[in-house]
Amino acid sequence: MDFELNEEQQAFADSVRRFAEANLKDGSLARAHDPRFPRDVAQMLGKQGLMGISFDPKDGGQGGTLLDSVIAIEQVASVCPRSADVVQAGNFGPIRTFVEYATPEQKQRWLPDLLAGNICISLGMSEPEAGSAVTELKTTATEDGDDYVINGSKVFGTHSPDAAIYLVYVRFAPGVSGIGSVIVERDTPGFSIGKPTAFMSGEEWNQLYFENCRIPKRNVLLGIGGFKKQIAGFNVERLGNSARSLALGRYAFNLAREHAAVRKQFGRHLCEFQGLQWKFADMALKLESAQMLLYRAANVREELPSPYQTAIAKLACNQAGFEVANEAVQIMGGLGYSQESLAEYCMRRTRGWMIAGGSTEILKNRIAESVFDRRFDQRGQAGRGG
Repeated sequence: MDFELNEEQQAFADSVRRFAEANLKDGSLARAHDPRFPRDVAQMLGKQGLMGISFDPKDGGQGGTLLDSVIAIEQVASVCPRSADVVQAGNFGPIRTFVEYATPEQKQRWLPDLLAGNICISLGMSEPEAGSAVTELKTTATEDGDDYVINGSKVFGTHSPDAAIYLVYVRFAPGVSGIGSVIVERDTPGFSIGKPTAFMSGEEWNQLYFENCRIPKRNVLLGIGGFKKQIAGFNVERLGNSARSLALGRYAFNLAREHAAVRKQFGRHLCEFQGLQWKFADMALKLESAQMLLYRAANVREELPSPYQTAIAKLACNQAGFEVANEAVQIMGGLGYSQESLAEYCMRRTRGWMIAGGSTEILKNRIAESVFDRRFDQRGQAGRGG
């Protein structure tokens, strides 16, 4: 079993790295502390063919693999961590669900601009009372002639301050089978965007409000019965989260390694102290182990990775990314804790990905279900009574 990139994959990785070094290295610190979606970066990536890497060429994609998309995230992140978010947004998340299930008319309207980096899409899934328990969502879509009327609210949407369109999970009817999704354009009457709120990472989100928001039926992405398809797409999205977590952990690791190689205390380089040597050995072990699980999940040809493969990869990458970035801050001391270094940024970002896209606790539940080959009801007695 070969654990190395093949010749073609390595050549692709090298080309992406060269592009990032030439175009994204300058300004990487400033980008990290700017909450706005870097549209200039998105447009550069679009011209370079780094948006829609694994999408079918007939949809404007590059016809590559999921692993190619992961490689692109890793290589861009190694130079500019913030820009890796744009690679993620152009290959995973709501754009992938959109490409998979949109009608030809919907693709014609929005996909060219999405892949060119001219606009971005945001996911409206979580609600004030429905986060991990997404099937508890209350946002409704009621049929009214040639339209659907949307009522409800969404929170925590990535890129929600800057998006042009929103992929919104809605309830067409009672039960899990009644959940589907619609596309809502930013300027739709009845749709309003609340004031920006910042995560610990500095990234901003807006609460989305739908008050008799009327959309045409042509904006329905997945109707009744679409929930399982949406979740299948969300399963693949975890690869993008995993790749960024691991890549930012590795970025912080490299910063700390460079620091330890030149910084002196008590007349010795930091790397000469056994306590720090053991830290770096533990960090390397976590990064290398998680890397293999990520590549296993992403290295599929004819089918999508299983929920078990993506869950265990995301768990490993989330934990490795945060724990390594956290240790990097500690090793670098005041410099690591300062916003003049990206170590603290990597720590804050990787911490958020342990919650987003399926918390580490939810991932452990999914892994346990595969271990025992059975579904466990986490709702308890109170949840069964409704």
